[in-house]
Amino acid sequence: MKEDLKKFGLTEGEAKAYLALLKLGSSTVGPVVKESKISYSKVYEVLGRLLEKGIISYTMREKTKYFQAVEPNRLKEFLENKQKEIKDNLQILNQILPNLEKISDKKENQFAEIFVGINGLKTAYEIFLKDSKRGDTFKYFYVHEEKYSQIANDFYAKEFLFFKQKGIKLKGIASRELKKSKHYNKPPKFIQMKFVDFPLPSTIDIYKNKVLITAWREKPFVYLITSKEIAENFENYFDTLWKLAKI
Repeated sequence: MKEDLKKFGLTEGEAKAYLALLKLGSSTVGPVVKESKISYSKVYEVLGRLLEKGIISYTMREKTKYFQAVEPNRLKEFLENKQKEIKDNLQILNQILPNLEKISDKKENQFAEIFVGINGLKTAYEIFLKDSKRGDTFKYFYVHEEKYSQIANDFYAKEFLFFKQKGIKLKGIASRELKKSKHYNKPPKFIQMKFVDFPLPSTIDIYKNKVLITAWREKPFVYLITSKEIAENFENYFDTLWKLAKI
């Protein structure tokens, strides 16, 4: 139950304290510490945050504070308030975003970022394809590794659906081993594939001023490079190999 409470915004300590007060009813700090296993040095800070969130209250009896949890159904109200706060903050962000982007666009950004895991790869792709539009062409090298084929296929199947919906064309160069693999399926019409009989440097995606390099593992390791110069160098390399590769 503690883990469930953490999912909608309570910290570990806050969840423990709230559950302790539900069990104890109206209580001073001592029993809360004993029941929740929160140290005395931290319990007042935790209770203070719960008070701010409106999911506990207190009364004074002979100059002593007695804390109590609000009724569990009030947690819904807390979550609704949190959703409203997120919505309001998103509205503010949407208002200032054009100005922030103008500031960012005044200089040529050139940097690299590292992402880890499938969720990290998803985030990298969202950044990578942020400015995509219908009719664009996306180029990539794909290095086949049988051990991670299923993980890679599951991920790319969803990405290819995005490309199809957006009307983006793909051109890919892969090692011949991919075509021989049991995981290989004939690509749809919006993807052109060619193959080479020599090693490729890595799985590399090239689009506009970005290069995304993926090392497939159980938790993929991803480098996202934003650099017009580097992207152009990789694209020139791709175009050269494209002429040598075969269907």
